[in-house]
Amino acid sequence: MPGNTFGHALRLTTAGESHGPGNVCILDGVPPGIPLTVEDFFEDLARRRPGQSKIVTQRKEPDEPEILSGVFEGKTTGTSLAILIRNADQRSKDYSEIKDLYRPGHADHSFDAKYGGRDYRGGGRSSARETNVRVAAGVVAKKILAEAFGARVVAYVKSVGEIEAHVPDPAAVTLAQVETLPDGEPNVVRCPDPEAAAAMVELIDSMRKDQDSVGGTAEIVATNVPAGLGEPVFDKIKADLAKALFSLPAVTGVEYGSGFSAARMRGSEHNDLFQPHPDGPPKIGAASNRHGGMLGGITSGQPIVLRCAIKPTSSLPREQATVNRAGEAATISTKGRHDPCLLPRFIPMAEAMVALTLADHYLRWRGQCGAAAG
Repeated sequence: MPGNTFGHALRLTTAGESHGPGNVCILDGVPPGIPLTVEDFFEDLARRRPGQSKIVTQRKEPDEPEILSGVFEGKTTGTSLAILIRNADQRSKDYSEIKDLYRPGHADHSFDAKYGGRDYRGGGRSSARETNVRVAAGVVAKKILAEAFGARVVAYVKSVGEIEAHVPDPAAVTLAQVETLPDGEPNVVRCPDPEAAAAMVELIDSMRKDQDSVGGTAEIVATNVPAGLGEPVFDKIKADLAKALFSLPAVTGVEYGSGFSAARMRGSEHNDLFQPHPDGPPKIGAASNRHGGMLGGITSGQPIVLRCAIKPTSSLPREQATVNRAGEAATISTKGRHDPCLLPRFIPMAEAMVALTLADHYLRWRGQCGAAAG
C-alpha cells in the first residue's frame, strides 16, 4: 500500500505537494480531552516556516493551520483530528524550464521510473513542504507526552560542515537556548553553542553567496521518557525512531547513543553500569548513557539521544551537468528559492517525528500493559 501513513495507535496520514493548494494531515488515535487551539501550533510552525532569516529559503509562507475536525470547545474529542495548511507563495514558473531535466540529488528520475510521470513543480510529494503538517501533528504528540509523564523533545543543530558545537550535556539543552542567543537575539541557526552558532551562520551565508550549499548534523533529545516503551523485535523503539527520521527529506544517516563510535570500543568500555536511584523515580538508573536511552528495543528511562546526518541542499543555482528524460546530456541551473543549509528548519521537523513515535509507543504500551507493567 502507498506509504502515506505512519504509526499504529497514533496514526498520522498526510497528503499534499509543494505547489498544490496545500497540505493536510489526519491524526487518528488522539486521546480526548487534550486542550488544543490553533494558537498552539504557531510556535513550532514558525520555527519550520520559510523566510524566517537570511540563511534559509526566502519563500514567504504564513503556514496558518486550520483545524477541520477533532476539536470541540477547545479540547480534542477523540475522533480524527484533521489539520489543513494552505500554500500561498508558489512560483511554479520557476520550474517550467526544467520540467524535462533531471535535477542532481533529487527524486525526479525516481518518480518517473515509479509513476511514469511526476509533478515537476518543486519537489512535488517529496518536497519538504509536506513536513509542515507533520510539525503540526508533532505539536499534538508533544502534548500527549507532556500530559502522560512530563516528557519533552528538544532538537538542535550539532554541526554544519566542519563546525561542531560543544554540548557537554545534551539532556540539559533547553528550547530557549536553541531559539535565543545569550544577548537576546534570535538564534537563527538553532545551535546552543553561541560561538559555534556564529561560525555556522557565517559559513552558511558564504555558501549562499557562492551559489552552493552545506550539510551537517542535528541532535534530538527526549527527556522524562519512562522505561518500558517499545517492542523487543520488529517494532524496536530505535527502529521506529530511525524510520521516522529517515522519512524526512535529506536525512542520510541516523545514530543513537554512542552510535558508530561503539564499533571502536570494547564491551567493558561501552557498557553503561546500572546503579540505584533511591530518590527516584526511576528507582534504577545508569552511570552513563552510551546506549542512548534504549536497550533491547525498549526505553531504559535514560534520556533518548539521537543524531541525524543531513545532506547539503541539492537545488543549486549554479550550472551542473545532467540528462533529460530522453537520456541526452544537458546542463541545469535550478531557479527558485532554496535553503543554503537545511539544518535550521529541520530542527522542528525532527522534534515532531520523534514526538509522534514516542506518543505512538506510549499509547500502544497503555493499551497492552497499562498499570500491569512493573
